[in-house]
Amino acid sequence: MGGTMFGPSRHWLFLILGYFTIVTTFAQNPIEEKTTFEAAFQGRCGHGSPCEQLCYELHDGMYECDCRDGYILHKNGYSCAELNSTSPSTSEFDELTNDFDSDELSNDNEEDEEDAGEDVLYMRESSFTIHLEPAVVNFTDNFTSYEESGNEIPHGVQLRPTSQGPNLEQKLPSTTERVLSTESTCSLECGPGGNCYIEEQRNDEEAAQEEGEEENLFEGNDFATSRRKQESLRQRCQCPLGKGGDRCQHETEVRSPRFTGSGWLAFPALRAAYKHVQLELEFRPEAWDGVLLLAGERDDLQGDFMALILHHGFIEFRFDCGSGVGIVRSSEPVKLNEWNTLSIYRHRWDAWIQLNREKRVQGRSKGLFSRITFREPLFVGGPGNTTGLERLPVRNGFRGCIRHLEANEHRYRFPLAPRGDAANGFDVEECTADRCSKVPCSHGGKCLTTGGDTAVCLCPLGYTGDLCETRVDLQVPSFNGSSYLRYPGLAETSLSWLELAVTLKPTARNGVILYNGHHSDATGDFIALYLSGGHVQFTFDLGTGPATLRSESPVKLGEWVEVRVSRTGRLASLEIEEEPAQEILAPGAFTQLSLPLNLYLGGAPSSEIYSPKMKTKSSFVGCIQTVILNRREVGILAEALGGVNVGNCGHACEARPCGDAECRPMRERFTCRCRPGMPHPCPATNEYIASITSPSKSNVVSLGHIQQDKSVPSFTGIESYLHYNDADTMKRIISYRVDINMRFRTSSSNGLLLWSGRQSDPLEDEDPNNDFLSLALDQGFLTLSYNLGSGEAEVRYNLTRLDDDLWHRIRAVRNEQWSSLIVDSGPGVSVSSPGQLRQLNTDTGLFIGGAPDIVRTTGGRYTKGIVGCISDLVLDSDFSVALSQPESATNTESCIP
Repeated sequence: MGGTMFGPSRHWLFLILGYFTIVTTFAQNPIEEKTTFEAAFQGRCGHGSPCEQLCYELHDGMYECDCRDGYILHKNGYSCAELNSTSPSTSEFDELTNDFDSDELSNDNEEDEEDAGEDVLYMRESSFTIHLEPAVVNFTDNFTSYEESGNEIPHGVQLRPTSQGPNLEQKLPSTTERVLSTESTCSLECGPGGNCYIEEQRNDEEAAQEEGEEENLFEGNDFATSRRKQESLRQRCQCPLGKGGDRCQHETEVRSPRFTGSGWLAFPALRAAYKHVQLELEFRPEAWDGVLLLAGERDDLQGDFMALILHHGFIEFRFDCGSGVGIVRSSEPVKLNEWNTLSIYRHRWDAWIQLNREKRVQGRSKGLFSRITFREPLFVGGPGNTTGLERLPVRNGFRGCIRHLEANEHRYRFPLAPRGDAANGFDVEECTADRCSKVPCSHGGKCLTTGGDTAVCLCPLGYTGDLCETRVDLQVPSFNGSSYLRYPGLAETSLSWLELAVTLKPTARNGVILYNGHHSDATGDFIALYLSGGHVQFTFDLGTGPATLRSESPVKLGEWVEVRVSRTGRLASLEIEEEPAQEILAPGAFTQLSLPLNLYLGGAPSSEIYSPKMKTKSSFVGCIQTVILNRREVGILAEALGGVNVGNCGHACEARPCGDAECRPMRERFTCRCRPGMPHPCPATNEYIASITSPSKSNVVSLGHIQQDKSVPSFTGIESYLHYNDADTMKRIISYRVDINMRFRTSSSNGLLLWSGRQSDPLEDEDPNNDFLSLALDQGFLTLSYNLGSGEAEVRYNLTRLDDDLWHRIRAVRNEQWSSLIVDSGPGVSVSSPGQLRQLNTDTGLFIGGAPDIVRTTGGRYTKGIVGCISDLVLDSDFSVALSQPESATNTESCIP
């Protein structure tokens, strides 16, 4: 401790003594395998530490050196060498002698450098620690020598093969406690790669008894004998991954694996994980004990390892960095036969686990060493070919399902390579408990699990519903975060220039609007239009590096916005509404853009196709109305090659207001585009008639007329109304019961939709209990008010605002004193009027959209009518009020969309 420094000569004397100590130790304990070690020094990091690049303070008053990415720690424990291989995490002792010789040869030079002024400081009494593996007797050589000599194997010598590298063959019976014999008495033919074995077979009660009383199995011979008498034996085939059936005769593909307790999957060894590991797991256990995951340095579990196990229902994460096992145990047990989520994070000595989003539990490994070497495969669902399981409290495999596994941001695919990531596996079947097994998606829909016990169907274009069972007439597409539309790519059509305009209404701050790439591995040219933090961004790459444009201000969610992009060669510009255009010049010398892959709108089948140079990979949420590419409007639905989970946006065009003509959305409004030779329902104006009758204009067709349907009246809000007083209409209003179904759109927050009341004598005060019935808008919300003569009642629909200038349908029902309101097929709200009277008696007739001298007519309740259109009015479900009668209209116009 303290700050005393070693001189250069004492420093090298210390290293030489350390070296001979190591050599002497190895002479007494010869091993054939390369041995790892780490160096630790007493003191603290700072100017006085010898670390060349990085320094980490340990517990117990120690510190160790480390290197940046691309370098590996030298054998002296403090300097760094450039790394040529992928990710070795430990030093190897057999290289130390060569390094030491080279150090001696360069000693004079280093001393000269130190004399020249380079300070290499050492903390007083610092120590150089070597971590040695315990001696292992070579199985082949020693066993042969003992056998030939005729001598007995010495007591305490453990005979086990040394690790010669990963061997993914299934070992029996080491994989399961259930295997009793693999001799020729097992007669099943299990096909290539399959294993026949005999296992114990017990009923559920006996299995539960064994799990609950495992510690008592060998306390008494009587108990063990009586239990064995209850057991029966059976033969069974253990099939390799990709095979299934009683004799492994069927080809199978496992997407969500179920493990039987004797099976496992093997994946390549973890890479770049010696310091840091982050795991995400979703599993459904069927038993309280089992090995979920196992990875390490050797196949006999000696040396470094990492294990995730179920022990008596609790999750345990065990890891050994070479100087002692660290254990982190969940505070709560898992949920048996239910889906559980598990997050694990380990950095050097420290680790935490979080089960089912409960409180995190933290732990720490023992000793000074902080790195784990991973050379063996990553085994999932069981211990695989690993021996030495006495280091774990559980030796049998996991029983249950796993449907999600992610390690260091790599999500594992369970099928056999190359379709998946698995290198091998045995006794693995498809999990029928997965939620998707109970979700039969129709019309080609694909099931996708979303976490917990939920799953959704990804519906093809033109279908919707929980099971894709409903056909939908798409007009303006909406995207929900799992949606996309697919089109032919731009290919060579935009080599030198590109013009793009998109009209959209986002409801989330992040999401890919449009993407087109060059290679399926996300390399090469690409264009991407997306939202990041609410800002519109356009990124493109011509092959020599990306360039990104970003809007000055974030867009407003829930509002329509037009985005325009232009590119000529390396120069690109981005313009959002009235904002000034942003410009950028792409790096490099390339000027052409080649995009042979499909173009995606609103998302993509997988985020892996997106370039890593983008700022987000989430899918767009909201509506996309129009796309114009290179001055040509894309048929956003008609030209799509396919799509998933695309719904309707809630636009006016969904009601097909143009009939057989094309409804063209224009933000909240729309226009009707007439088709050649089909004037209905488009207006037959003089211009249109001339275009189809004049010989000189026989080939000229008007394509942009605005629909003016005379049957749909519009109202101005002031002295603008329809009035009906005929017997057919009034008998449905003046009665014990009335049912009103109306379709309208309005931009006014306040206004009268419908009124029927009693005339009052101007020379007399109005009776406050005069009968009346009204429908109106109050601050954008629909209200139904009425008085049957014994008190006024009002019901207000606060769930939906109706002043958005979109079409809405409402239903108002009064049955004697009780009444209800429903808007756009939403939930109903109801109220009951006071008193005993049950019939409405009015004499003013029925006013629609407003009323004459509205303040006097309504007794001061309303001051104006609506500003908008009413297209349908049906009474009592069967009587349609004619809204196009000129004699009934006052100051109304034809509705212009």
